[in-house]
Amino acid sequence: MTALPMTALTRLAPEPTQEYSRDAGEVKTLRRRPILAKEGHPTVRPHAAAHLSDDDVAELGRELDAIRDAVLAERGAKDAAYIRRVIRTQRSLELGGRACLVFASLPPAWVAGVAMLSVAKILENMEIGHNVLHGQWDWMRDPDIHSTTWEWDFVTPAASWKHTHNDLHHTWTNVIGKDRDVGYNILRVDPKQEWQPWNLGNPLYNALLAPVFEWGIAIYDLELQDVAEGKKSKTDLRRDLKAMGRKVATQFAKDYVATPAVAALTGSFVPALLGTLTANAIRNVWAHAVIFCGHFPDGTDTFTEEMIEGETRGDWYVRQMIGSANISGSKAMHLMTGNLSHQIEHHLFPDLPSNRYAEVAPKVREICVRYGLPYTTGPLWKQVGSTWGKIFRLALPERKPGRGARVR
Repeated sequence: MTALPMTALTRLAPEPTQEYSRDAGEVKTLRRRPILAKEGHPTVRPHAAAHLSDDDVAELGRELDAIRDAVLAERGAKDAAYIRRVIRTQRSLELGGRACLVFASLPPAWVAGVAMLSVAKILENMEIGHNVLHGQWDWMRDPDIHSTTWEWDFVTPAASWKHTHNDLHHTWTNVIGKDRDVGYNILRVDPKQEWQPWNLGNPLYNALLAPVFEWGIAIYDLELQDVAEGKKSKTDLRRDLKAMGRKVATQFAKDYVATPAVAALTGSFVPALLGTLTANAIRNVWAHAVIFCGHFPDGTDTFTEEMIEGETRGDWYVRQMIGSANISGSKAMHLMTGNLSHQIEHHLFPDLPSNRYAEVAPKVREICVRYGLPYTTGPLWKQVGSTWGKIFRLALPERKPGRGARVR
């Protein structure tokens, strides 16, 4: 067995580190990423990949490594110019949107302000913040566009999100019991999750979550279930709550105090406040749709812990491909999703510049076809419908085999 080298697969799940436990007063070693086998196969391969031999999986891994290495070799000035251009555009839209909301008592100004601010917030969260925090642009050595310094326009602090998303979700993608992004602790999105009576509210919970998605993620990032199970100390929870409190204060000051206060000078305090609330809700609904369509539509697979026991690098790649789903569409749509419409490619190569996913997607799809693996994709309306359909179906308990059969 060997530890995974520091590539796209591991920058998101660091080497085992020593951490001081403030509760116990001792140093403990934490392992936050799996150990991949050099060869062999998991205890059980996923059904979609059961036909692959160990040699097939190893060769598939080498082919995907080659795709990643080719992008790294070409990465340079054009990519840097791209992200800087997107950041300039986003900041211009935000400034213009807030300026319009100063005159929000005028309906055209309100509509223009909400539209520009909504797009600005979507761009910041999806194409900029999410991808910067993945380290996609760290190679530029620009302290202003770096995963260690960027703080995004979202109520959850960047550090908390990087832990639950980068360290945990991208390491344990769709592994039931390890990846709590599978339903975010409130939704039943896979038959492997045991049905409970409160799952009847599945559709309602999801509908309520969408417009306040950033708040749902902020609460999720506190890892309250780990606190209840004794896996996270109350000291660490208090630390995270303080960080979240500071971030919430910053967001409130910007969106619900500063902008409406300036707008009050034109008699537009209330319309401006409603405008910033609306822009945040639009961003939340969009982010919710994109993220759910990348993980929960029909065709995505989930995994048991025995399916990752003995997992090789190639098997890790397979898990990312069959556990994710893409959204087809225009270049503008891909930009607005933060290129997470290429969710399969993102899970394979989470630290490659997002503007390169469209370039590598046809190569990844060809590999899936050649190796007989599913490549789940479809237009936004189809993926949204599929995801909601699953959420409705799984609100109900599974029908037991033979139930309703007549006894003779």
